[in-house]
Amino acid sequence: MSDRPADRRAGFARWLAGRDCTDCWKAARGADTESKGQWLASKRAEEQQAAAEWARKFDMPPLEGPERTLEWGERSRHQLMTAAHTALVAEGAWDEADWGELEERARMIARAGWWIDQRDAEGGDLPELLDAAGEGDRGTENPFR
Repeated sequence: MSDRPADRRAGFARWLAGRDCTDCWKAARGADTESKGQWLASKRAEEQQAAAEWARKFDMPPLEGPERTLEWGERSRHQLMTAAHTALVAEGAWDEADWGELEERARMIARAGWWIDQRDAEGGDLPELLDAAGEGDRGTENPFR
């Protein structure tokens, strides 16, 4: 506590009093890893199912890349596209025709890693991100489907 200014020591001491010591915190955090793992696996399975259903419903092509990135890329694409629809159409000024054009551009991005790289992006940024996508991110699928 000596490294804290005097006017901040009482509040910090009060905060510390409501916390476990470092050893107790580490023990409690590590004790329930099995149920956390099960919860995470269940959540990922739900997200994957929602992403797969969404991809089928909106005719999104399968992603390309290493096997271990495909599901993560699908989830990332679903989350970003859903956030973009909310930001641009539901809350923004876009109409369904504008959205349809954006969907077509999104269908051209086939590299799972590209979608994973954009997972933290804001939905409203998707048009700019799609503009910046390189040729290596685009699939070899026939654009005239």
